[in-house]
Amino acid sequence: MKKFSFASIILLCMLLLTACDGGGSKGVSIAPADLAKQLAEETVTSDTLSEVSSDILASTYFVDMDQVEAASAYLNSGASACEATVIQTKDSSYAKEVETLFQNRVDSQTELYSSYNATETSKLNAAIIRTSGNYVVLCVCDDTDKAEEILTEAGF
Repeated sequence: MKKFSFASIILLCMLLLTACDGGGSKGVSIAPADLAKQLAEETVTSDTLSEVSSDILASTYFVDMDQVEAASAYLNSGASACEATVIQTKDSSYAKEVETLFQNRVDSQTELYSSYNATETSKLNAAIIRTSGNYVVLCVCDDTDKAEEILTEAGF
């Protein structure tokens, strides 16, 4: 009986440890610069996006760079609404604020493009904004399925 009880306890402990180990979010597993570049190169076909400086990133999205650990943004040439931006904040509370700033950007761009380029407005309506921990992504692109695949692989 003691052996059965001991074996049952060991089995229960192993089961509990296994249940606590996985299944949830695995977390982001890629650097912001690498992810932004991959999104820009693999999801945008209608324009060539260019990486911008942190100053331009800050002024485009109104981000407080003192609250940012790492960031990368690829912006359009003006011919499209496409862009890919990834920001790693120093804490998750600022990540929520960045998510709001990204939504404000999408809303502003949607209003701008709706007056003269409906095709780009549809891309903005399908914009992807994702947050995982301290990471926030904005992707306006031609291939949202591919973008979702890339983000899933990266841990979003």
